[in-house]
Amino acid sequence: MLDIIHHGGTTGVTGSCHQLILDSEHSLLVDCGLFQGEDATEDSFEQLQIEFDISTVKALIITHVHIDHVGRLPYLLAAGFTGPIICSIPSAKLLPLVIEDALKIGFTRNAQLIQRFQAQLESQIVSVPYGKWHNVAEKGVKGEITTRIKLKRAGHILGSCYVEVAHQYAGGEKERVIFSGDLGAPYAPLLPAPQSPYGCEQLVLESTYGDRQHPDRRQRCATLKNAIEQALINGGTVMVPAFSIGRTQELLYELEGIVFDAKRKAKKGQWQDLEIIVDSPLAARFTHVYRQLKPFWDKEAQRRLRSGRHPLNFENLYTVESHEAHEQTVQYLAKTGRPAVVIAASGMCAGGRIMNYLKAMLSDERHQVLFVGYQGAGTPGRAIQQYGPQGGWVEIDGQRIDIKAGITTINGYSAHADQKNLLNFVKRMRRWPHTIRLVHGENTAKTALKQELEAMYQRKSKQINIIM
Repeated sequence: MLDIIHHGGTTGVTGSCHQLILDSEHSLLVDCGLFQGEDATEDSFEQLQIEFDISTVKALIITHVHIDHVGRLPYLLAAGFTGPIICSIPSAKLLPLVIEDALKIGFTRNAQLIQRFQAQLESQIVSVPYGKWHNVAEKGVKGEITTRIKLKRAGHILGSCYVEVAHQYAGGEKERVIFSGDLGAPYAPLLPAPQSPYGCEQLVLESTYGDRQHPDRRQRCATLKNAIEQALINGGTVMVPAFSIGRTQELLYELEGIVFDAKRKAKKGQWQDLEIIVDSPLAARFTHVYRQLKPFWDKEAQRRLRSGRHPLNFENLYTVESHEAHEQTVQYLAKTGRPAVVIAASGMCAGGRIMNYLKAMLSDERHQVLFVGYQGAGTPGRAIQQYGPQGGWVEIDGQRIDIKAGITTINGYSAHADQKNLLNFVKRMRRWPHTIRLVHGENTAKTALKQELEAMYQRKSKQINIIM
């Protein structure tokens, strides 16, 4: 059985980085992500360093471009990695934007250095079509291929994939290993649902929502609409902390649908005047690339396009670019109570422009905070989510702020599969894995998923080794 060494993503939900050891001279790295929230240590710089041996790493495979899966890439390149960085075609377009932003925030502000770094990154990116085998390691006097990979759609964000690794030993025996990356929930806006593979011997499976179920899309869309209508009645702003890539575009897609229906039903008034504001230059750039990648959208989104609608570029949508415009927008909305939905990073309220909105509006009962994504332990987002409904408080930039704004959480908008989806990913394989490694989840989620998997295997009289 091939050995796997985990360099992150094992004790929490961030920092995903997994090394598949093929032999003493060959290995593959799947993701190289940043630690966030409680997963980050006090000496975060120390944690960023690539302290494991990379001399055997023949390729880095990127499952998707969220920062907790690619954020340590600058440090990997700085450590001397010059091999191919393999990803899907959409990810190849998105990855340079993510890394450029990561460099500016946590690495350097030297424009020339960033430019050189980006040029190196782009020279190493190898984009691979979904569903096609790609050779990654060869050995032997005849140069026979011993290891191939295939990327399959994961439905998490645009470009996301899970990775199938097919390895053949020197003696001719074969083994297949699958890395799930982050699996998406079915019926996510814009994205086709992930399809299970035929089977494997080993599965590295994410477990972010391994202990819960999401509401269906109709329910979550209704909750989104209700949260906005409540803010409209109160004369306030709906603040949505969202990741710049993935969640922002999904929300815009859903909001376009809600506004379109309101107009179609000739509902005048506040819905007509509602401004939907994306206050994030990075999110705006990602949205622009999402528009360029329309061929990778799902069938429903394609139907909207054919009918003349523009799901990511509609009439009520505004983008805030400069910092000056951002400050003016915060002050204007805090004072006037003009109905608006503001989508801003960061998704866990751990920095970014959303913090200024929260400082200005969190203590005003007219406003709403709408959480549509996972809030990691130790983040301000988790504190607001946990204590806000009880009339508690949160500390932001050393300032205690009483929470009087309405707090709503819609788990159904998570881009992660829930417990049922994760179980189905395994259940729908023709050949179930004999070893499952649970990663990328808190202990409660991993434990619950482990119990459900063991029960599922027991019902089929199958053996399973689950490693947490």
